[in-house]
Amino acid sequence: MSQRRRRSLALLTSGVLALPLLTGCGAGDDEGGQAAAEQDIATTTRDRVADGGVLRWAVDALPDTLNTFQADADATTNRIAGAVLPQLFVLDAKGRPVVNPDYLEKAEVIEREPKQVVQYKLNQKAVWSDGREIGAADFVAQWRALNGKDSAYWTARNAGYDRIEKIEKGKTDLEVRVTFNKPYADWRALFTPLYPKQVTGTPEAFNEGARGALKITAGPFGLGAIDKKTGTAALTRNARWWGRPAKLDTLILTAVPRAERPAALAAGKLDLAEIDRAAADRIALARRDAAAKNGPGAGGAPAHGPEAALTPAQATLSWATAFGADEEKAAAETESRQKHLASVKQYAAEQTALKAFTVRKSLEPAYTQLAMNGASGPLADERVRRAVARALDRQALAEVVLKPLGLPAKPVGSHLALAGQRAYADNSDALGGLDTRAAQALFADAGWRKNGKITEPAAKAGPESAPQDDSKTPSGPGTGNDGLYIVGQDDGANGEPRSATADRPKTDTVPAQDQDEPSPVLAPAPFGAQQRASLLAQAALIARAARAQDAEDDGKGVPVRDGEGADPAKASPAPAPAKQPVRTSGNMLAKDGKALSLRFVLPAGPGSESLRTVGERIAGMLRKVGVNTETIKVADASFFKDHIASGQYDLALYSWPATAYPATDARPIFAKPEPAADGSLLVEQNYTRVGTDHIDQLFDQAVGELDEEQSRELMRKADARIWAAAGSIPLFQRPELVAVKPGLANAGAFGLGAPRYQDIGWKKALTAKDKKK
Repeated sequence: MSQRRRRSLALLTSGVLALPLLTGCGAGDDEGGQAAAEQDIATTTRDRVADGGVLRWAVDALPDTLNTFQADADATTNRIAGAVLPQLFVLDAKGRPVVNPDYLEKAEVIEREPKQVVQYKLNQKAVWSDGREIGAADFVAQWRALNGKDSAYWTARNAGYDRIEKIEKGKTDLEVRVTFNKPYADWRALFTPLYPKQVTGTPEAFNEGARGALKITAGPFGLGAIDKKTGTAALTRNARWWGRPAKLDTLILTAVPRAERPAALAAGKLDLAEIDRAAADRIALARRDAAAKNGPGAGGAPAHGPEAALTPAQATLSWATAFGADEEKAAAETESRQKHLASVKQYAAEQTALKAFTVRKSLEPAYTQLAMNGASGPLADERVRRAVARALDRQALAEVVLKPLGLPAKPVGSHLALAGQRAYADNSDALGGLDTRAAQALFADAGWRKNGKITEPAAKAGPESAPQDDSKTPSGPGTGNDGLYIVGQDDGANGEPRSATADRPKTDTVPAQDQDEPSPVLAPAPFGAQQRASLLAQAALIARAARAQDAEDDGKGVPVRDGEGADPAKASPAPAPAKQPVRTSGNMLAKDGKALSLRFVLPAGPGSESLRTVGERIAGMLRKVGVNTETIKVADASFFKDHIASGQYDLALYSWPATAYPATDARPIFAKPEPAADGSLLVEQNYTRVGTDHIDQLFDQAVGELDEEQSRELMRKADARIWAAAGSIPLFQRPELVAVKPGLANAGAFGLGAPRYQDIGWKKALTAKDKKK
């Protein structure tokens, strides 16, 4: 099995969407423009940060491995590595890589012909925690582990390392010379993080030795105890650190699910936590209530939360039941009331504690996209994909998510970089923006037209409808049971049509003008008119047949019974079968007897509300141009593995992280799928299954081009081609919301930049002199 396929399979089976956060650099400070949003980290000079203290920082889970080069590495793996291992290059606030002077004095290409040679000059103070100098032996061991030649190493990627011919010591022990057998533009991506040779020197140590422990480190922090029971990993100040010492004594990474973080913050279990929109709203409400001296929540229960969810009618009914004559019901209701009262008190206490926290905001180094599966079905036609894209109002979609948060709402213009990074350029014109006429023309060119004849069987309603997996599709507002609905078609239960208001989505992000519109799941008027005409036509045929039968009676007003004198020769012929009216698609598109309907798969978890809101908006936009969308909401655990990676979808929303090395890291996302030996399709990370030979060629040229500006220009050309292929439509940069305890400095919403762990700490108390200033 090839290394390329091994890597792809590892990523598929692990369900990992995240790319390694790599670094790079180049010339031209103005390239890429300004970042869409700045960091929000309460930047403070080190002299105003106290020495000592503990910071409890939330993570989603403790890592399964501490080896960032293995397939099951996650965000926590990378966070620990960033604090305890050498990072030769780090990302600045614009996502642009710069040399890290704690490890390198200089790194540059010193020869291009006949072969590329890179020379690293190491910081002479840089040592591992065991006292050994960081040197060429560590570079050699990591290269041999990751170059793909020894299959005994369980690696998730080898890009770049497979282009190295040799590594040797330079004129001094502080110099490392790396010679490449093929030019490699992204050479700065290598050896970050750098592991000690004790980890990478043998397959056994690489595969297992660094999964649960790192005995040797070389960062401002060292790795302390990892406690699975308490869900914590302690990072302690490194006594051998040669740079500016870490301000904190201990940094404790604490695993807390996102839904539980507000309670954990209020209980004092966390000081710093990335949160979702709901948690951010709770903190905003707590601060608002605290500021309103006589307003709701001042001296009483908040006018939101569990107490606000109970209507006066419900409260009255609850009281009547609790004090009613039915003792069994009364006991059950009394217990329920006590639990409710406890939840109200707990919520109020949490709100009191949450008012002290601040929510810092920026935009994540990641973008959300609409993915279109081009492997089969209508979206296999590029014209249909382009038509779907031209029907989208990307600006409106960005505003739905970002505007309520007070963040810049601008659509992302590149698949390969974000605003601020040097490779960024808005290439969306290669596809074109919102234009419903252009979309309709593209649909028509592909053979999809309105009022098309429908020959496929009509969908059955009620109990005979297709079964749904309710375990994967929890109930909720907007779709009846929020499991499966078809925008643009009748979705009644047991044959009954929906009311115009019963299933209207309840969300504060929907503009007022949209709230007055009918539900998007109602059948459009043309379908209703056709159904009524069909019923009237059948009734008329039955009436005519009855009148003809009366004319042939025996004249006495008594129908002739079977076998009682009826003359077969005089019997009237049976009426012709009623001719079924021709069904048409009305305002929706159809082709070859089938309506255009696309499966839209979305995650159903509590942290995916914004994705579902965006999905509903996209469905509405597509309905306006005649496209039905069958929205399927699935459990988060199965969303990627069972649907995206396996290709069981037409449309989907998910995010890709940004990278400073698109020529290397973005190639598997957009590479043209290849047939595998077993007949399957090798897609690597290209889950849209859309790619071209030209795009692959541009990536290959860019990764081998040592002129940095030329390499970035090739990437921009590749991005324009990716836009034109219309397999992936970038929508918006994801919001980053972080709850921060008062007094914490140099931490929060890092945006495109990397944390500087040694500078994070607690602000010093203000002196009398400071207060006067």
